[in-house]
Amino acid sequence: MHKTFKYRIYPSKAQARKLDATLALCCELYNAALQERRDAWRMSRTSINYHAQAIQLPEIKTTRPELGMVHSQVLQETLKRLDKAFDAFFRRLENGEQPGFPRFRSRARYDSMTYPQTGFGIEHGKLRLSKIGKVKVKLHRPLEGGIKTLTVRRSATGKWFACFAVECQPEPLPVATEVTGVDMGLKEFAVLSNGEPIANPKFFRVGEKRLAKAQKKLSPAAKVSPERSKRRKVVAQIHERIANKRRNFAHQESRKLVNRFTIIVFEKLNIRGMLKNPCLAKSISDAAWNQFVQCTTYKAANAGRCAVQVDPRNTSRLCSGCGQLVEKDLSVRLHDCPGCGLRLDRDHNAAINILRLGLQSLGVPCAPAIEAPSY
Repeated sequence: MHKTFKYRIYPSKAQARKLDATLALCCELYNAALQERRDAWRMSRTSINYHAQAIQLPEIKTTRPELGMVHSQVLQETLKRLDKAFDAFFRRLENGEQPGFPRFRSRARYDSMTYPQTGFGIEHGKLRLSKIGKVKVKLHRPLEGGIKTLTVRRSATGKWFACFAVECQPEPLPVATEVTGVDMGLKEFAVLSNGEPIANPKFFRVGEKRLAKAQKKLSPAAKVSPERSKRRKVVAQIHERIANKRRNFAHQESRKLVNRFTIIVFEKLNIRGMLKNPCLAKSISDAAWNQFVQCTTYKAANAGRCAVQVDPRNTSRLCSGCGQLVEKDLSVRLHDCPGCGLRLDRDHNAAINILRLGLQSLGVPCAPAIEAPSY
């Protein structure tokens, strides 16, 4: 399976300038290649592919000697990124969607470059980057598996990271017998089918006042000024801190689920559609359910567990005891079935139904009905 190992790197001032210059040249090449494709189609209805542009690189280097400071495969990978953008554009068109045409990239937002095969390595505890030098790296955990690619990324706060894409073998955990369904929510981040809740930390809500204060200071600052750059970095640092807390929470909670359960069933939510609700959009974005599901899914695959998603339709209304549909508004938090008399939290009831649907989709016999507490 494929995994990514991310490490913080600490380039010197001279190395940081080289990295920034490399990103600027890659951005310029990306935009020039995009312009060439646009002009060729507009003027002669000709499509230009990656190979037609890649063979021009040696000639371009003769007229732009500064491109020689960038590793050749990094330049090739820049053209491949553009090719992938066009592939995604045409694929979405064929699917009947209305995608946006590939756009030009600004230098401020072009923040990564990729070494696909060569030009990098770990030597004596440092990261060797072709055309850059040996950069100090914090190897906080061992690098496992065969390295496929290296992506050097610059964060919005000016930090640098090295992301190694590796191919490694799964590491199965000891056999577990428990299974669970997970109902995602806002009052509680999630409720398991055994009734256990996972509290919603609401990281953005906690840091919202501090963020608003920093943004209020940023707003009046003059455009393209050192003062605005400093204030913008403060805003970026707050966003980064919130994102780090949210990511850490997703990793920790997903690890607990994978260590404990052999089958984990989630509801496949239409989050993009849910975000159209102006009253709940901020809370839904803050919860980041999709990130939690992705973390659990790849950890389950690595551990020999099974994580699946099912259609959530009617899981909150369907009685987990007798199967009767019980209509209820979102404000009603208690499931009270008039048919069988079952009374329990609506999220707990939904989690039981999600587990049942997941086991059915896998062809696993459903467990006996869970005795739910009476409220």
